[in-house]
Amino acid sequence: MLQNRLIPVLLLRGEGLYKTVKFKNPNYIGDPRNAVKIFNEKEVDEICLLDITATAEKRGPNFQLIQEITNEAFMPLSYGGGIKTLEDIQRLFSIGIEKVIINSNLYESPELITKASEIYGDQSIVASIDVKKSRWGGYKLYSQGGKKKQSKKLIPFLQELEKMGIGEVIINSIDQDGTMQGMDLDLVREVASSLNVPVVATGGVGSMEHIKEVFAQTEVSALGVGSFFVYHGKQRGVLITYPSREELEKNNIIS
Repeated sequence: MLQNRLIPVLLLRGEGLYKTVKFKNPNYIGDPRNAVKIFNEKEVDEICLLDITATAEKRGPNFQLIQEITNEAFMPLSYGGGIKTLEDIQRLFSIGIEKVIINSNLYESPELITKASEIYGDQSIVASIDVKKSRWGGYKLYSQGGKKKQSKKLIPFLQELEKMGIGEVIINSIDQDGTMQGMDLDLVREVASSLNVPVVATGGVGSMEHIKEVFAQTEVSALGVGSFFVYHGKQRGVLITYPSREELEKNNIIS
């Protein structure tokens, strides 16, 4: 296991794998099953799957697709999107998912968090938080794929979720998503230093330098990376990559 975890984040839309910019303009990347096969060869430690249209389409997880992906995966998988019930969570675990990720229902059905944590253990229940900078300073929380603004305050809400049984937090910067221009270090630093559970930061990684600076300057436990692992070159040609262990050691990301 990597001391500093680097997690490919794969966005599912229908049967395909997509990438967004600031949660908009989804661009088709390929077949998620094939992507997982490539990441197997790269010896990736874990992968995060997020269905970005399940909630908007008012449907549950695509269990058949998820099963096909888990059948191909040699690494642990986490999944989020359309999870509404304990039955959904149980079924996901039964087909090979190791962690479930809750986003919109953190606000709409918070009791699901406590029940799931009590039954399955907090290490398997993850909160995904989407945030955008406010023009007046601070951060606003969003759900429903970044479409619905929430009134909760960022840090108090995260600390509330921690008490409810969340075992890990993914913090997504909508402003930085898909830009490959670097992460919002102030956001990552504020969240990671305020919680006792592991924090995964996503949004903005576009180089090894970005990865190095986040691990060096914040207390984050892991980085979720999308565009940097699926695009190549200025024209953003699709090429699935992942740094080798030698490259990670050379850049002091692992030892």
